[in-house]
Amino acid sequence: MSRRQVTVPAERMAGWLERFATQHGPVSRRATEVQVTFTAEDLTVAECQVPFPPLAPAQSPDGGLTAHALQPRRVGVLLVRKGSYAVGLFDGADRVDSKVGQRHVQGRSAAGGWSQQRFARRRADQAKVAYAAAADVAHRILLPEVDTLDALVVGGDDAALKAVLDDPRLGRLRAVPQERLSIQDPKREFARGAELFRSVRLVVTDP
Repeated sequence: MSRRQVTVPAERMAGWLERFATQHGPVSRRATEVQVTFTAEDLTVAECQVPFPPLAPAQSPDGGLTAHALQPRRVGVLLVRKGSYAVGLFDGADRVDSKVGQRHVQGRSAAGGWSQQRFARRRADQAKVAYAAAADVAHRILLPEVDTLDALVVGGDDAALKAVLDDPRLGRLRAVPQERLSIQDPKREFARGAELFRSVRLVVTDP
């Protein structure tokens, strides 16, 4: 048994399902408010945790997943890793405002003793400056629109995200429903625009 993750732009979901059925045999579908599961004749399974739940299951082949993913939403985006961040405001597929930034944070040191401790303090101070910069941008772009947001899409390093969202100015932003993404590079991922959060993410399990 093997598992792999697949990301499909919502507009291409119908074609992906057709290819899935061609490769693995006729497909049955089970849809709930939070998950859609496709099971092929050869027992290959594709599971999708519904983005922006709840889903209103439909009788279409994808259970209504495509229409749900493409539904116009006003979304804030906050992607943060140590040293880099991306903040954006989207209305449907349109980018309303955004900023991508980078601050220098030293890599890890192999030195020991006092040198290691000084290096760790310096690195922590640099990270704080980087997180403060991301919080400043989130405050400028997202806070004025917080009451209009349907969701906040977050991604990156957990500790970095927490450090930014713990900023006292962002308390109202923390109350917005969050959609969590797994990302490595905020700048590269943010360049995808609205496709970043309008894609369907599936875990495919081969028997």
